[in-house]
Amino acid sequence: MTEEIEAIARRLVVGHKRDGRSIYDPQARSELVRASRQPGVSLAKIARTCGINANVLSNWVRQHERGKCGAAAPRCEIIEMPAASAFVAVQVDSAPPASAPVAPALDVQVRLPNGATLDMRGADLDGVIKLLEGLGRLRCSASTKP
Repeated sequence: MTEEIEAIARRLVVGHKRDGRSIYDPQARSELVRASRQPGVSLAKIARTCGINANVLSNWVRQHERGKCGAAAPRCEIIEMPAASAFVAVQVDSAPPASAPVAPALDVQVRLPNGATLDMRGADLDGVIKLLEGLGRLRCSASTKP
């Protein structure tokens, strides 16, 4: 099997593009894909033997499985869709509704016995109440000492 792959590797690259990418022989490419689909064969080992990246060989195998290897692309009509914007305009009212009372923003700083500090600036009253209730339920080393 190794001799067969080495023979395919010798005729795989037929040229290079201006940017340095290789041009591959379609017949050698399909033979390499067929050889790599044999049970117990390592794609990475075959790619290394041929001097190509394993991802390239993996893409060729995937294309072969989808039926796109070497076949001409089916001719079809191309329909261009207008580019849709990913952004949606949202209107934001600057003033809160007149019926809802505006609670003042609170600045809260909590120092725990272990030295941790929690600093909340501009918090609303509901958020501060939930924070204090949560901290009140926690056990800390200072509250367990006699």
